[in-house]
Amino acid sequence: MPADFLFDPPDQPIVPVEGEARVFPVRRIFCVGRNYAAHAAEMGNEVDREAPFYFTKSAQDICLSGGEIDYPPGTADCHHEMEFVVGLETGGFEVPAAEAMGLVYGYACGIDLTRRDLQGAAKEKRRPWDLGKDFENAAIIGTLTPKAEFGEIGTQRIMLKKDGETVQDATLAEMIWSVPEIIAHLSRFYTLAPGDLIYTGTPAGVGPVQPGSVLEGEIEGLSPLRIGISG
Repeated sequence: MPADFLFDPPDQPIVPVEGEARVFPVRRIFCVGRNYAAHAAEMGNEVDREAPFYFTKSAQDICLSGGEIDYPPGTADCHHEMEFVVGLETGGFEVPAAEAMGLVYGYACGIDLTRRDLQGAAKEKRRPWDLGKDFENAAIIGTLTPKAEFGEIGTQRIMLKKDGETVQDATLAEMIWSVPEIIAHLSRFYTLAPGDLIYTGTPAGVGPVQPGSVLEGEIEGLSPLRIGISG
């Protein structure tokens, strides 16, 4: 018997797929922290090389490339963090690293927007980062490219321009934890499922955005990403 909702449920967040009429429905968003040593250093942190760590964003935070968003509320210091995003088409629990890539559908350019002042305040009080990380339009994403079309993850360049100036520039080879390692580790704590997205961390060069900023992200082999920030 169909459910009789008290009010209309939210629209299903989706991501377009390169060369496909079908779209990728988003289930959950996992984000890897401090996965580039240079970024950890610029934030005054050491890298934990024993295991990756994570935070999450709501699926409703998804923001597609190509438009303009309002400067986030409640912050005076919102930062950009360019990321390589992995989309899963199958799931699993306690997946061995050797089998992890079998879960992957494809990849996209992404930006993790962060209310840095709120994140910093939470860190000082040893509180969760939710206010700093999980908010509307905080998970910007470009078009997904199927895994087979992208090829092996290696030395592809990952970069971000703010107002035409390159501010983040690295390669995927600089990730501390590889995609198979991340999937295998994450699957020890969650039953991963189709539609899950993993933002795999940001390289050095994160910094503030302002009303009027234009962000343009690129990863070799993927569709570029562009977003404007309004006042």
